[in-house]
Amino acid sequence: MLPDYEITKTNQPKHKFITFLEFVLILIIFQSAIMLLTGGENEEAIQFRILAHSNTEKDQLEKREIQQEIAPLIQHAVATSNSNDELVDKFKQLEPEIIDIANKIVQNKSISLERKDAIIPPKRSGFYIQPQATYDAYILTIGSGRGDNFWCSLFPNVCFPENEEKQEKEEEKVTFFVWEWIKGLFS
Repeated sequence: MLPDYEITKTNQPKHKFITFLEFVLILIIFQSAIMLLTGGENEEAIQFRILAHSNTEKDQLEKREIQQEIAPLIQHAVATSNSNDELVDKFKQLEPEIIDIANKIVQNKSISLERKDAIIPPKRSGFYIQPQATYDAYILTIGSGRGDNFWCSLFPNVCFPENEEKQEKEEEKVTFFVWEWIKGLFS
């Protein structure tokens, strides 16, 4: 049997402060690692926006049709570009073709395509977060441009619809090896 003796515990506020300081440093390290891995802010990204005339079903459908028609053109320009400057040059060459495609789809509304500094709303995709900021952007405006919009970061190529539609994935049937083995013994 061990002898009984009194254990005295010193209550030193210095230890609490050091523990708190270690906790804060660990949080800072995690935050830095996350920013490093996600790339942080990319303020030099060129954006592409399509602004619908309104939020009616017809206007939103027209916007989606235009987006689907010009997406291959944009993807090809992005895939063959190595820098923002190259992409801008290729996009200048594509401007008339993009306007023609939009005019064929939307025949009774005005279409404008301009490059300017524009406020782009914040978006999140996985770990990538693009903050709301003013970006160099190509803006295709249909009619008054008061409806929901589609936007896309051209370089690097990251595209998002305004209301991201979650696609239902077919769930795989989960099986356990041991259970399947036991079932196999009795079949």
